[in-house]
Parts: sequence; C-alpha cells; structure tokens
Amino acid sequence: MARRGQVKSRKTEFDPIYGSVLITKLINRSMRDGKRSVAQKEIYRALELIREKAGEDPAKVFDKAIENIKPTMEVRPRRVGGAAYQVPQVVRGPRRESLAIRWLVASANAKSNSEFHTYAEKLASEIFDASRGEGGAVKKRQEVERVAEANKAFAHFRW
Repeated sequence: MARRGQVKSRKTEFDPIYGSVLITKLINRSMRDGKRSVAQKEIYRALELIREKAGEDPAKVFDKAIENIKPTMEVRPRRVGGAAYQVPQVVRGPRRESLAIRWLVASANAKSNSEFHTYAEKLASEIFDASRGEGGAVKKRQEVERVAEANKAFAHFRW
C-alpha cells in the first residue's frame, strides 16, 4: 500500500432543510447508483416519520441516535513476530461518525421487508430505536467495544 502522506478530507456541505452535515453524510451513504435525489427523498421522508412518531425535532432525535451508535474503542490488527494481534485502539472523531452512519444504514437495510414497506420506514424505525439505545446499530457498537475490552491484554502492542 502506497504511503504518500496525508489524505485531505473534503468539506461536506450542510443539508438544505435541517442544516446538518450528519444528515448530508447519511444521504451520501444511503445513495445507490448515484441517485442523490431519490436518497434525499427517502431520508427526508424518514425524518418526517420520526417527527410524527416522536413528536419532536427529527434532527435532535437523529443526533441523539448517532451519539448512541458512535464507538469509543475498536480493534485493529497488528502483526508482531509473525502473529496478528487484535490491538484495541481509541476511535478518532471522523471515523466514529462514519462508522455510526455506516452501521445505521446497514442495520436499516437488514430489516425485513414484510414488516416495513419502504426504506424510509426502515430507517425511521432504526433511528428511533438507536435514539433510545436499542436496535441493530447500537448492538453492533456494543459488540465492537466488547471485543476491544476482551483484547485489552494486547494494548501494549499499540504504538
């Protein structure tokens, strides 16, 4: 793998309705085949469903859900003397957000089609569950942090 210095991160624009960078990142992650307008409609429909269900600002519910999903520790493989150890490390800020959004979208996609008819309904349900500390994305965070805790013995390999 080439090591040619730091990669400059691009600035993400604010979303036009809620003025949130996180919602823009959610739209970008949910987008399929470059169809941004379709993804935007589904995300905004999901946020409206949250407004009806929770009776409060959907952007606040979404931010609370992301905070509940963000991992603090993860394991990274490190080769030492021919053996690969799972070394626990603190997750950086931008990676925390991207993992949270990735897990949120993945768990929404994994929901059954028999219970929910549209992607907006699946996503709204997952965001609402995550804001209460439940759901597939929160379980994923707990699992990752549990693995990091279990491998704490290899923390001295961090450098």
